[in-house]
Order: sequence, then C-alpha cells, then structure tokens
Amino acid sequence: MAIARVTEITSSSTVSFEDAVQQGISRANKTLRNIKSAWIQEQTVKVEKGDISEYRVNMKVTFILDD
Repeated sequence: MAIARVTEITSSSTVSFEDAVQQGISRANKTLRNIKSAWIQEQTVKVEKGDISEYRVNMKVTFILDD
C-alpha cells in the first residue's frame, strides 16, 4: 500500500506559465522523491507598465512516501 503526500508550491517565470510549471517541478524534484503528479491550482501574472513581466503558478504536487 502506498501513502502519498501533497505539498503546495509556487513558482514563477518570465517566459510562460508552462515554463513556471516546469521550473517548479524541477526544483521540487531536487528535494522530493517519487513525484507522481501536479495540480495547477492558480495562474496569475505580474504586470509592469502595462506588460506581463512574470507568470506565476500555484500548484499542488503529489509524491509517494518511502517505506
């Protein structure tokens, strides 16, 4: 029987939402083992002088705990 845990992560990118997700997962993978999925809970942008300067995602990452 596997036991999973969910942790909330916020990440950002100046390129795109997809890049923000990838950066968040890549960083989480350095600390968490057995990542199985991520749910993108929220997407927001930072606007400066009328232009998007940063894409932000808030996601819930699910990983399986070691035995």
